[in-house]
Amino acid sequence: MTAETPSSHTRLIVVDKHTMKILTFTFSCIFLLAAPLYAREKTDVIVMNNGDRLTGEIKGLDSGVLYVSFDYILGTSSVNWSKVNHLESKQEFIVKTEDGSVYTGTLKTAESSGGSRPLRIEISETPEKSEVVEQRRIVVVDQIADKFWQRFNGAINSGISYTKGNQSTQYNLNSSVQYPRERWSAGANYSSTLAANSGLTASTRNALNLDGLRLLRKNNWYYTGLAGFRQSSEQEIDLQTNLGGAIGRYLKNTNHAKISVTGGLGWQNTKYTQSLAQQGSQNVAGAIIGAQVNFFSFNKNNLSVTATAFPALSNPGRVYFDTNVTYFIKFGNLTWNFSFYGNWDNQPPPNFPGSDYGTSSGLGWTFGNK
Repeated sequence: MTAETPSSHTRLIVVDKHTMKILTFTFSCIFLLAAPLYAREKTDVIVMNNGDRLTGEIKGLDSGVLYVSFDYILGTSSVNWSKVNHLESKQEFIVKTEDGSVYTGTLKTAESSGGSRPLRIEISETPEKSEVVEQRRIVVVDQIADKFWQRFNGAINSGISYTKGNQSTQYNLNSSVQYPRERWSAGANYSSTLAANSGLTASTRNALNLDGLRLLRKNNWYYTGLAGFRQSSEQEIDLQTNLGGAIGRYLKNTNHAKISVTGGLGWQNTKYTQSLAQQGSQNVAGAIIGAQVNFFSFNKNNLSVTATAFPALSNPGRVYFDTNVTYFIKFGNLTWNFSFYGNWDNQPPPNFPGSDYGTSSGLGWTFGNK
């Protein structure tokens, strides 16, 4: 009888646990997406600058793209917002502008006394109460849905590769979901990577980030609550928990770019896998300094960069740094993406790695009203 080596036994256990996590999360997503979808009447009217007249259902506006569905076209179509000449809908929407103002109501193009004047959209909450906003200042439009499940937007991206020669398997999964409301929003992002080679312990990384955002009355200012949970076999971290709160501001918020910065305070607890286990977990209090940059264009090229520094106030000189860079091209509801992630600790425990970084690519699918 052949003896089983410890390394192969360990590898099988790690892969099996990771696979169970992936399956559980995937089935959860499928259950969510299988919920009954909400369909409004397809009576909204969009007239383009060249005179084309479209009648369908306006799903939303984001990143300079107006999303519309039609009875005679499968899926959701994308319309260049800057090319729209006339718009009319009897349905209610949440409308957000460059300066952070928020309106709710039905939409129609306001009458203009001169062809040279900017196109303006009238947003009517009631027949007696309405606001007129220049079209170019509108950056986000979301449907108002009555049911909880109908308000979500999100995306799922995944990629896998296999090499027979050394029985190498690489797998990645990224998913995000957003819940937008008039002056606040909530979101979650989950990412997972697996790299396994024959005879070696599998390398895994799992991260779940939660956030909630509330717009302040002062234009483009907001406050946010953050929570993060991360596991990294490369850094020998069983679980790293981050909690914090911050004040932020949109420096730029247009149909071509969105740039924001945040600053606040947070707490971090880290549980390591090996020699530090008997010492208990490490607790650190620190400052949060973050920035997020998004550039996008109508042809669906999108570049997103997120970076966060966490200088430890309870352990001066120690700094944690996280970043995530994603580039994707969208084809209808499908996307192709390439991403880079990285986590660094400039003063890790003795003999522990101070960094974990990697790249991934794959196909994705967006769901919801966008």
